[in-house]
Amino acid sequence: MSPRLVTIHLHNDYLKFSAGHFTIFSATHREPVHGHTYQARIDITNYVAELGLSYDYRHYKAKARALCQQLNLYTLLPTQNPYLRIEKVDNYYHAHFDQEILKFLIKDVVLLPLANITLEELSHWFVQQLIVDQQELTQHQVQAIRVTIASGPGQSGTSQWSKNQ
Repeated sequence: MSPRLVTIHLHNDYLKFSAGHFTIFSATHREPVHGHTYQARIDITNYVAELGLSYDYRHYKAKARALCQQLNLYTLLPTQNPYLRIEKVDNYYHAHFDQEILKFLIKDVVLLPLANITLEELSHWFVQQLIVDQQELTQHQVQAIRVTIASGPGQSGTSQWSKNQ
């Protein structure tokens, strides 16, 4: 039997996180701080092995779940946005935007190395976290990973990685 590819879709109820954020549209325009309950879907493409399985799904379920837990119940701030400067002052992050200073308790914030907190950027961040261990990807014969982050019905963003990119 020749090798064949399959894509496993992981989108369990526990692959979600609730987080606060604001989207920055320009040097002077941003959304108010608000929150979403985001749902993650992880699609992993790899080869089917002799026994009709591709890999132990529990491994990537646990990794995806840990990523969701890392963001759950925090305010997410981007560290790579040219219009936002984040300063640590005592127990607070001061987020300087235009003429505003938004103050957040440090314990309530996750700083992410992103340009913005959007579906596009969050899905990219998830992909980057899932491909860090190249040896693991090789061991599981992972050929591609696709992550979709949804902020509600009918609104999602998808990023992907392919071994052949």
